[in-house]
Amino acid sequence: MFHVIRNIDGSVHTLSKEALPGSETLADDAPEIAAFLGNPAQALGFNTADADFVRVIEDVIDTLISKNVIRHTDLPAAAQKKLMLRKGLRNRLQGALNLLGDDRIL
Repeated sequence: MFHVIRNIDGSVHTLSKEALPGSETLADDAPEIAAFLGNPAQALGFNTADADFVRVIEDVIDTLISKNVIRHTDLPAAAQKKLMLRKGLRNRLQGALNLLGDDRIL
């Protein structure tokens, strides 16, 4: 969801992911948002940036765990569950794309 403030003519004046005083909410795929951004593909840019940032945070957490700065169990239960779900999904995707198998010599 986006929060928008409109001009007098009804066009979008301000766009934010956070609620603003006097703003109204619009769905991510609303045509007004694409028009405001100037490109329909850019309307999804926030979602792509968010997904990329989540991956960075996930990698930081993995690094902290591998260096014994924190333990997986130090995280709240909901965070542990989400991390494990993402790791499982990512491993399955990587496995599905690994058509040639492992390069290791046994």
